[in-house]
Amino acid sequence: MTGTMTRREKKRLEDRFPPSLFAIYLGILLLMSGIHTGLVTLVNKSQWNALIQIIIPVVYWTLVSAGLTIFTRHKIIKTYDQPMKELAQAAARVAKGDFSVYIPPLHTSNRHDYLDLMFLDFNKMVAELGSIETMRTDFIANVSHEIKTPLAAIQNYVQLLQKPGLTKKEQETYTAAILSSTHRLSALITNILKLNKLESQQLTPQCKAYNLCRQLSSCALGFEQIWESKNIEFEAEMEDRAMIYADESLMELVWNNLLSNAFKFTEPGGSVTLRQWSEADSVTVEVSDTGCGISKKAKEHIFEKFYQGDTSHATEGNGLGLALALRVLQIMGAAIEVESEEGEGTAFMVQIPVKVDKEEKISV
Repeated sequence: MTGTMTRREKKRLEDRFPPSLFAIYLGILLLMSGIHTGLVTLVNKSQWNALIQIIIPVVYWTLVSAGLTIFTRHKIIKTYDQPMKELAQAAARVAKGDFSVYIPPLHTSNRHDYLDLMFLDFNKMVAELGSIETMRTDFIANVSHEIKTPLAAIQNYVQLLQKPGLTKKEQETYTAAILSSTHRLSALITNILKLNKLESQQLTPQCKAYNLCRQLSSCALGFEQIWESKNIEFEAEMEDRAMIYADESLMELVWNNLLSNAFKFTEPGGSVTLRQWSEADSVTVEVSDTGCGISKKAKEHIFEKFYQGDTSHATEGNGLGLALALRVLQIMGAAIEVESEEGEGTAFMVQIPVKVDKEEKISV
């Protein structure tokens, strides 16, 4: 348990052997002592021989000791031994990979003591381990699938290149397809490594104050060839200067991913808009498009690893971009929201909290 415990919770930690139990022991011993005194008095009045006078108290206290020992052993087994054995057996099953283990609490919720809380924490831990194991299995399956796809394409085009009598145009086409698949494979591995480093906190953000508007302009210009080739109307509305305190290289991943998705899913002749504005305590960036939009079901999963709304995988991508962007924004203390209607376009809004300290330095 963490945090400050209430007096009632602290009392529960001592309730496995409560004071009332020791009061019962004391009462029994006092009662047995009284009975012993009565037996001794009775034996003396009856004037039994000395041997019987010795045997009777010995037998009596032997029975009393045996009874108390049996009662104590029963209480220890019921209170500690059985619950600990159950916990040990459950832990052994978890160690073997069985995450369906559940240990029911010993008491109802209003009478939980520290063993009940231990069992509840154990159940929670096992459930989280099971969830992690499921995610790991899904991750491996997804990685295998995503790697297999470009590799299969490379293999097919290499086999085509080995055929005799190919024209120069066919060779160029197959070579371009191979290069495209290798770029996709390279991007996948790069994103996996980045995401793994971010989630395992191996990548330490190098935060500094920089001009967000300059970075947004630079990222947008990187897609100029795409919007011109698709005849997409691109519009940018932003301030001349907006200083934020963040890791510039990591934030660049976010903007490139959002812009890339906007141009990718916008049909030729559509439009993409990049907007930025500042408020008293935050800077907001919005990337919107008139593309195919996102269904309600897909919108619930778009930030999950390897999730792609286009299940046919007809468009380029591996479903890691938004997961990577979300993790970066979480590290930077920023938030991202999405608004979309199927067939009407999508808008992603990133809100970066900022404040100005006494020295007029920007900080997240």
